[in-house]
Formats: sequence, C-alpha cells, structure tokens
Amino acid sequence: MRRETLLTEKNIRLVFEASLIFKGLFALLEIIGGVAVYWVSQHALLDFVQAITQAALAKDPRDLVANYLLHLAQNLSLSTQRFTAFYLLSHGVIKLWLIIGLLRRKLWYYPLAIAVFGLFIVYQLYRYSFTNSVWLLVLSAVDAAVIALTWHEYRYLRSGLSSAGAHQEETGG
Repeated sequence: MRRETLLTEKNIRLVFEASLIFKGLFALLEIIGGVAVYWVSQHALLDFVQAITQAALAKDPRDLVANYLLHLAQNLSLSTQRFTAFYLLSHGVIKLWLIIGLLRRKLWYYPLAIAVFGLFIVYQLYRYSFTNSVWLLVLSAVDAAVIALTWHEYRYLRSGLSSAGAHQEETGG
C-alpha cells in the first residue's frame, strides 16, 4: 500500500476513533480500578497480591515483577491508597467525559481535550522523574498521538464547517 493511500482522511479518522475507543476503555478500567482501590482493604490487597505472586516466587524467589508487586502491597499506606483511588477515578472520569464529547463531535471539546491531555502528559513526565516507570512514557506517547489526531480532526471539522458556511452564503441558504 502506498503512503498516500494510508494517509487518506478516512483512514486518519478511523485511527482517531479507534484511539478514542481504546482510551475510553482504558478510562473505564481506571474508574473501576479507582473504585476497587478505594473499597478494598489493605489486608485484602496484600492477600490478593500474595496469592497471584506465590507461584512465580516459588519458581524464582528473585522474580522482579512478583517481588515488586509484593513490595508495593506490603508498603502501601492508607494515604497512598486514597490518593491512588482518587487519581484513578478522577483521571478516568475526566478522560471518559472528554472522549464522549469528542466522539459526539462537539467542537468545543477538541481544544479542551488537547489542553487536558497535554496536562496529563506533563504530570506523567513529572511522575516519571521520580519513578522512572517506562509505562508513564508509553502513556505519554499514546496521549501525544491522540493529541495530534485530535488536532487534525478539529482542523478537519472546522474547515468543513467553514466551507459549508461559505457554500450556504454562495447559494443564499
């Protein structure tokens, strides 16, 4: 397939909508996760993490992921748990609200979504400076791609509205 064929407006719109659906599903998971983190006791969380890491640690007591999860669960403070719940819930709700507005093609959502997703990137990169978590970089890259697609879609919709308005003026409609 040639590059010109791949970059048709229709294909870009499909990628934009697919990225919104992906982010929307992720936002739902964040909301569910935020509610779960808030309501699950620290003891129940530790029991759960021990249950899911037990087999991995039996095979390899130095398993990096299993030990990391176990360490997190053992050292989770109540304030950290509450902050995590609040962050996941608020982040998920805000993203889902913006995504619904974008999927409904409400024009004023586009600049707002670009600004909010940009703020999410700034915060994720700030957190990266403390955690060095590659996942924060991946999330930031996905958010940057969605911002670029959102900007493209916004310009496309605005140009369509401008040309429709000019057409109405020419035809007297």
